[in-house]
Amino acid sequence: MFGNYLIGLREGLEASLVVCILVAYLVRTNNKSRLPPVWTGVALAVALSLAFGALLQFGSSTLTFQAQEILGGTLSVLSVGLVTWMVFWMRRTARHLRSELQGKLDAALALGTGALVVTAFLSVGREGLETSLFIWTAVQASGDGVRPLVGSVLGLATSVVLGLLFYKGTLRINLATFFRWTGAMLVLVAAGVLAYGIHDLQEGDILPGLRDLAFDISGTIPADSWYGTLLKGVFNFQPDPTVLQVIVWLLYLIPVMALFLAPERARPAVRPQQPAGQPGIE
Repeated sequence: MFGNYLIGLREGLEASLVVCILVAYLVRTNNKSRLPPVWTGVALAVALSLAFGALLQFGSSTLTFQAQEILGGTLSVLSVGLVTWMVFWMRRTARHLRSELQGKLDAALALGTGALVVTAFLSVGREGLETSLFIWTAVQASGDGVRPLVGSVLGLATSVVLGLLFYKGTLRINLATFFRWTGAMLVLVAAGVLAYGIHDLQEGDILPGLRDLAFDISGTIPADSWYGTLLKGVFNFQPDPTVLQVIVWLLYLIPVMALFLAPERARPAVRPQQPAGQPGIE
């Protein structure tokens, strides 16, 4: 549940910050009349994300067991790739997110209403689709559809509250630090999702080695115990992984975590003046 809460919080906060920056910029530049197209784009992005999640859930339920395993494994690998790209992208651009979005918004204002809708839709839609895909794969990996969904919803709700606090200027946070440490946790969660995806592909007869277990500590950490459930919910821990799962887990986690936590080379950046009423984002 915690892992899904973290996914909902981080992905939702990205979307909340995007909306916060877009709305605040239009208000400060006396373009309140252009807010409806922005909200239209946001609503369309949310609707697309929900529809995508529903398609994954209900579409997969009509497949055979083998097809479900192949689909689940493939989407797990895809979602891990997207999340890995996202955490590195956010680590690189967190400090400059506001200026990048404001530049896009200036161009959209010059083009008209349709461009504003598209800008808001694309800015929020990417996070929404990533969130739907990663939450779906994480829910499949946990084997419990209720608690992971509750965790995801709570994370998304928290992100909305934080977004409102940012907008009102009552909360300040160092985004680079926040996304760095939540990103490290997501890399750990993603490693578990990837291992689960490999297991799905093994059950779907796409990859070999389903019966070759690396170890089996089910007697020490029963899957139905509270600590086994906790480890599975947070890290997608499996007490009896296959050799291939362990190899892939290590090959992903060690280099990706090392690269993510490595000090980033400083890049010179021109910091724009911050008008009064700027959301509390550092």
